[in-house]
Amino acid sequence: MNIYDCGIKTMDGQDKLLGDYKGKVLLIVNTASKCGFTPQYQGLEDLYRRYKDRGFVVLAFPCNQFGHQEPGSESEIQQFCTTRYDVSFPVFAKIEVNGANTHPLYRYLKNEKSGVLGTKAIKWNFTKFLVDRSGHVVRRYAPADKPESLTGDIEQLL
Repeated sequence: MNIYDCGIKTMDGQDKLLGDYKGKVLLIVNTASKCGFTPQYQGLEDLYRRYKDRGFVVLAFPCNQFGHQEPGSESEIQQFCTTRYDVSFPVFAKIEVNGANTHPLYRYLKNEKSGVLGTKAIKWNFTKFLVDRSGHVVRRYAPADKPESLTGDIEQLL
């Protein structure tokens, strides 16, 4: 299996493959609307706008597993992202990133790049994974790593 084989659902319930993003540099993030890190949506949007014309895409996956900080429906999440942070990058349907119902994408990401001290579990919202144009997971970032601190790594891949 590779990252491009992972099926995902859009906010409106449509099936999609990550293969649609083949050849792009990806930043994959589990997000939440009611988290202390939620203002990172602005930094993620800034990165997306800065680099999208060079083949960079932010892919957001809302998750309600950490402190129930993403309780809304898909339409509520989409409205929040659009009205509060003017998000224009793709935000997908809610998923689980840990436990028995871990989405296959996150199972793959965690197996490719573990966290601090080799832990695989996602610790909190806004954990980020940087994927190169060939689909290799290059780096995993902690929730506290601000999007603007990733510019050097992104530019190396573009």
